[in-house]
Order: sequence, then C-alpha cells, then structure tokens
Amino acid sequence: MKNIHIICLLAISLIIASCSDKFIELDPISTVNVDNLYKTDKDFQDAVLGCYAVFREQYKSFWELTDLRSDDSWHQLGNDSRRISYDVFTLDPNVSSLRNNWLNYYKVINLANTMLVKIEGADEAIVVNKARHIGEAKFLRALAYFDLVRLFGDVPMPTTPLTIEEAYNAGRTSVTTIYNDVIIPDLMVAETNLPTSYAGADVGRATSGAAKALLGKVYLTVKDFPKAEAKLQEVTTMGYDLLANYTDLFDYTKDEHHSEYIFDIEYEQGLGDLGSPFTNNFLPKSVGGTAEAYFGVIGGAEEMNQPTQDLIDAFEPQDLRKDVTGIGGGGFYDETGFFHRWVAMNTFTKKYVTNITTHHDSPANWKVIRYADVLLMYAEALNENNKTDEALAPLNRIRRRAGVEEYENLDQGTAREKIWQERRLELAMEGHRWFDLLRTERAFSVMEKYGMKAYMTVFPIPLGEIRVINNENVLYQNPGYN
Repeated sequence: MKNIHIICLLAISLIIASCSDKFIELDPISTVNVDNLYKTDKDFQDAVLGCYAVFREQYKSFWELTDLRSDDSWHQLGNDSRRISYDVFTLDPNVSSLRNNWLNYYKVINLANTMLVKIEGADEAIVVNKARHIGEAKFLRALAYFDLVRLFGDVPMPTTPLTIEEAYNAGRTSVTTIYNDVIIPDLMVAETNLPTSYAGADVGRATSGAAKALLGKVYLTVKDFPKAEAKLQEVTTMGYDLLANYTDLFDYTKDEHHSEYIFDIEYEQGLGDLGSPFTNNFLPKSVGGTAEAYFGVIGGAEEMNQPTQDLIDAFEPQDLRKDVTGIGGGGFYDETGFFHRWVAMNTFTKKYVTNITTHHDSPANWKVIRYADVLLMYAEALNENNKTDEALAPLNRIRRRAGVEEYENLDQGTAREKIWQERRLELAMEGHRWFDLLRTERAFSVMEKYGMKAYMTVFPIPLGEIRVINNENVLYQNPGYN
C-alpha cells in the first residue's frame, strides 16, 4: 500500500484538478475529466486510491481536532495562535485549517460518490475487482462521514455527484440520518465486499476486519450496544492479536502491519512528500539540539503537541506504556544516563519518534484502529449489556500487557469508569480521547476548566463555506459560534 501512494497522487490530481475552491469542491458528473476516466479495472482502482491520498493529507493535522482538543495534550510552547485556539476553545470559525479539514473530507466523499456512480454499470468481465472497489469506496466514504458528524454535527450528505447548482442547495442533514442512511449501510457493504487481508503492495488497504471494527465503533457511538457487542465479537475471531510488547507498536524499524494492525493512514519515508510530519511535529527543542541528534531527527523539532501532566500522572508507576506515551521532567536521559534539557517544554511523547533524514518525511503511520481499541470497545459493549464479568476478560488482556494489576469483581458502574480510563491510557496521543469524551457525554464536565463552553461539543462550520453558500436556510452556523 505504501508503494502505491505515488499512484494515489496521480489519480487524485486527475480527478480533482478542475475543482474550484467553493463549498465542498464538487465537480459536476458531466465534466470531461470524470467521463473519460472510468474505463478499466485500474481506472476504478486509481479512483479509490485518490480517496486514500486525501486521507493521507487530512490526517497530518488530525491530532489538532482530537488530541489537542482534549485533556491529553496541549500546545505548551504557546507560539502558534491557531493551535492555541484549538487547545483552549477560542477557535475562530474563519481559520483556514478548519475549512481545509472540511474540504478534505468532502473531497473524499466526492471521489467516492463519483466512482460509485460510474461503477454501477461496469462490466465485471472488465472491472474484475468491482465488488472490492465498491467496498473500499464505501468504507472510505463512511470514515469521512463518521469523522465529519463527530466534528461538526449535522452536515451536507451528498451520496451522488452534484452539479454546481445542486451543491449550492445541499443543506445540512441530521446526524441520525447520516448514520442510518450512509455510514452504517456503507460499512455493511464494505465488510461483505472486502477481503480479510492483502498481499504485496496492496497491504494497507481497507479490509473486512477494518470495516467490521469501524462498524462496531459506530454502533458504540450511537449507543446500540447489542449490535456493537456482536460486531466487535466478530472482529475478535478474525486472527488479530495484541503484540507482546507495547513499545513495538511505535518501533518504526519494524513492519507496522502486524497482528495488532487493523487500519492505518499510510505514510512512507523517502518518496517525496509521502512521509508524515509527526516526528518533527511532536519533538521538543532541546538545549544544543541534542534531542534531534540523539533520536536522529533531521529537519528540526517543532514542539507542537505535548502530553499534559494530567495524562502522565494518570499512569500507575509500573505501567509499561507510560514512558513511550509521555515523558515529563523537562528533558530526557540518553543511554549513558546523561540528562538533556528541553529548551522550554516539560513533556513529550515518544510514540512518533523515529530516525528521519528529511524534514516531515517520517514513516510513522497514523493508527486509525488497532486491536487494543477493539478489545476495549468490546469490553465496553459487554459491560453496557450487563455482562460485566465477561467484560473484564478483554479489559484485563490490555492490563496484562501493560504490566499492571488486573481487575476482578467490579460492579457495572466501576467497570465503566475503569474501561474509559483504560482507553485513555492505552490509546493516548492517537486521536481517540476527544471522541471518547463526546461519546460518553463527559466532554463538558472534563474540559470546562480548560475553557470549553457547553455548545462546543461540535466545531464551528467553516465561515468560508457559509459565505460561499450565502443562504442560512441551506448552510447555517452551529449554535454559539455566531
């Protein structure tokens, strides 16, 4: 999959080259670039790869919307007003990065919609992977909509390519409708159509297991706990397993497609701009640049995103996850025991630190779903279905690997709190915390002390999009942001 990102760039440049910077950047279905593109099986595969390419760009800043928004991380240095605004809930609806996030998701949706319309009448003798292409497009469309509704609430819901006139009249659709009419049906098709695994250059594409795992998370999010339990239980029978050592998840000298991998946003070092920025983004500046030299990070430390002391303090002293998740103390010790001091920061995460030879060219993927996430969701669903004793088994699998004491004889309420806390510790700095706080209805109670207002469970609709439509009956601002 990493080797085909070059194709991704070519495919997406062909498909969206003529898009204008308006609304959700929708090309009419009749434009020449679309009509001439879909002929062969490879044409449809390239169209799907275009969706992956947009996600690769989108997830470079996903942490701003999720981790930075939560109590797990903060922009400690305070030299970037935009990131500060994400962190302390003073975000301007007119900030360009917010609009870019919105547009990226709709680029994915538009690419998927166009491909799905074009493939309907395709001859299966020519388009031999027709079912798989449909499954991949629907998986990626579902992921885009799932992120959108969790970030913005009600949003426009195009499921076919729109003309410019139609795009200007595409109003907001309720979150419930989007779940019921797009996200859940799309994932049900994807889990049926997609293979359980790939080989060679295709490794990294969405699988049936990824679709099932994401569908389980969707069911958990909408509080359909019986369906969540059933779907997540299916994933536990598919051959996934925890790695023996937690730190191996973040050792980028090893293959990231291991037994715990389910679905990542893929990045590749040494292929132009196909690497990720996370290694540079998250490394703090050190006195004399010793951290850059010690960790082999070329291109500079950008100290954009640090774990909070509150997160670090949440770990038990013996927890094997603590040191890779967040190191406090204002610096780090090298292998000789010498202490190197940060210039201004107190903490940093090692989850994305690896040797890189070029700025923003890290091999570190962004983990969307891994098996530990599934086990903890499964434990949560079991507990909510009054099966607390059964829920302790997947929960304790996570605890055992972390080297901390296992739980026993918990009541449902205590188990609920322990599962939520375990998700924070296990998945910290991986883009889950903000969505977990929203899903469990704790966002305001946890984040009010950081500046959150009650209405800020969703982000503002980008002001640029509202101005383009210029019709509040079609596209209106979320309450509180006017």
